[in-house]
Amino acid sequence: MTDHDTTFQWDSLWLGANIATMKGGQYNLIEQGAIGVRNGHIAWIGVQGDLPEGYEAKQTYHLEGGLITPGLVDCHTHLIFGGNRANEFEMRLNGASYQDIANAGGGIISSVKATRAASVAELVATAQPRLASLMADGVTTVEIKSGYGLNLQSEIDMLRAAKALLDANPVDVKTTCLAAHALPPEYAGRADDYINYLCDEVLPKVAQLGLADAVDAFCEGIGFSVAQTERYFNAATQLDLPVKLHAEQLSSLGGSTMAAGFRALSVDHLEYVTEEDVQAMAAAGTVAVILPGAFYMLRETQKPPIELFRKHKVPMAIATDANPGTAPVLSLRLMMNMACTLFGMTPEEALAGATLYGAKALGVDHQVGSLEVGKKANFIHWNVSAPGELSYWLGGQLLQRRVYLGEVSE
Repeated sequence: MTDHDTTFQWDSLWLGANIATMKGGQYNLIEQGAIGVRNGHIAWIGVQGDLPEGYEAKQTYHLEGGLITPGLVDCHTHLIFGGNRANEFEMRLNGASYQDIANAGGGIISSVKATRAASVAELVATAQPRLASLMADGVTTVEIKSGYGLNLQSEIDMLRAAKALLDANPVDVKTTCLAAHALPPEYAGRADDYINYLCDEVLPKVAQLGLADAVDAFCEGIGFSVAQTERYFNAATQLDLPVKLHAEQLSSLGGSTMAAGFRALSVDHLEYVTEEDVQAMAAAGTVAVILPGAFYMLRETQKPPIELFRKHKVPMAIATDANPGTAPVLSLRLMMNMACTLFGMTPEEALAGATLYGAKALGVDHQVGSLEVGKKANFIHWNVSAPGELSYWLGGQLLQRRVYLGEVSE
């Protein structure tokens, strides 16, 4: 297998490892492979023995074994927030109910208060270690949502903090405006008015400032109705912003089918999705994002219907859902393992979910997610002998080298 252009002058050449390209969502393993990089992108990839005569490389890396995969893509996170809710985890384990925690000032509203009180610099400083953990685990592309501000200025601050993380780190950051995450205290009992505020003021300003790559909402009984979310999505579409959706996590409302009508990039969680929803997603090319961390932390029993996604050929992505309440997760590889052990996905499906289909869920699969000529040279050199090991090992330092735009970033 060889994929190349016709110019064999490269900035760097990587030799001596097996390569799981993940082209087409499969391992597509190249044994003893080679990657030529020019201007931060892949210029040649194939079997080392097929390297063209007369090639030149300014720097050659002899890897002496191991495995190269695309850089991991974490397509659903809430990395930026103020405060900390570890105390609520302890309260729940000591018998407190959700209502008890809410009455004590906890829950999402505590994150909203802390986020509103934080400066952009403070939000960046507290998010940086969380992002560093994901990067150390192999992530080279990450999505970061707003949604703990729930007013114009705080949502803008969160999105600006995400952009600051992009500027400060060797990682691609995609930003999502999740202003329809919950009902803020000042709109208690007035969900329709809050949606109007988002459509009339928040989304237009976010679009004007160019701060969001997509728009998201929480469509649930404890969030927003299908009709309210549809209005919000109509406003996003008029601003040329693609949409994503949290849906069918706790109940079956048909939000997935509604989102498919907007050709949503993804619908996420999906424990209660129906076959009709899945068929609509398949027709729209919408990715199913599987979030085992929230399922595990909430001790849920309803699993997402993996067989239905397979049956209807809906791509499955995997993400951390990193957030302060229901998924304090800082390892995408751990989520790959959980997707296999809890939900029955295969290791190949898990790796595809954390690479190519994670990229598709962000609309960037033409740039990242698989190792092909023309795509960004974002890849990981792992200390493993086979790709299935990435879902097999729980923890451990498997990453040997992290390469971002062709440059080593360890």
